[in-house]
Amino acid sequence: MTIRDSSFHALIQLLKQKSGLVITADKMYLVESRLRPVAEMLGFSDIGSFIDHLALAPSERAVQLTVEAMATHETSFFRDGAPFDRLRDDLLPNLLRARPATSPLRFLCAACSSGQEPLSLAMLLDEQGILAGTRPVSIVAFDISEQILERARTGVYSDFQVNRGLSPERIARHFTKAGDTYRAQAKLMSRIDYRKVNILTGLPALGMFDIIFCRNVLIYFDDATKAQILTSLARLLPPDGVLILGSSETALKESALFVPERVGRGIFVKPPSATPIIRPLQARA
Repeated sequence: MTIRDSSFHALIQLLKQKSGLVITADKMYLVESRLRPVAEMLGFSDIGSFIDHLALAPSERAVQLTVEAMATHETSFFRDGAPFDRLRDDLLPNLLRARPATSPLRFLCAACSSGQEPLSLAMLLDEQGILAGTRPVSIVAFDISEQILERARTGVYSDFQVNRGLSPERIARHFTKAGDTYRAQAKLMSRIDYRKVNILTGLPALGMFDIIFCRNVLIYFDDATKAQILTSLARLLPPDGVLILGSSETALKESALFVPERVGRGIFVKPPSATPIIRPLQARA
């Protein structure tokens, strides 16, 4: 059974309402490939029948599984390494100078998928000696998919996953090999608090953060939804906090609450009325 146009458009509206995801009419192939396994798991005879069900009176479980299946979970360790270089060379040193020695440091990773980004952050903090100090340090990482969060919470990755972005030295330092898999060290995993959160509705309950990673997330939303998300993120940052987006993303069009930091792409601070903690990047010796 083919997908009815009316049911497909109802699905588009359902995804927009429940998750903010924008699926255009030319993405029929994507819907079919991602939702066919869900339809089979729930006992539907074909993808068309399942989309009809979603359009009429879907169960809560069907909606949740649909949202999770349509969410993009592409990730890797130290993905697009420049933001992590900036964090190591500039953002963290300035942040530590700006905060009292006993002040907690809190980081947020939005749409964390299977955990490579927050774990990369934990590795970097460990390598800089920050996790070994007395300052409380925590990373909150969230995603809309409970299934992907369950995988992230294990801290277990395949040979392919760890070799996608990690050097042999980092693998040896931060992981324990167990057969064909690698388990992240407990001292890293203990700093990460994984939570199921819908970015449209759940951000206010997360508290305040010094640095927020929201990379390659906004590209899946329309301008109005981007503005809503950026407004919520701004409320989670102090005046000198830092927002890190993807290198191709901008906060200018959708929100006046952030301005680009003058060194590097994808890094944003609050407008000049707040004194940013960032200084120009210094050349490494």
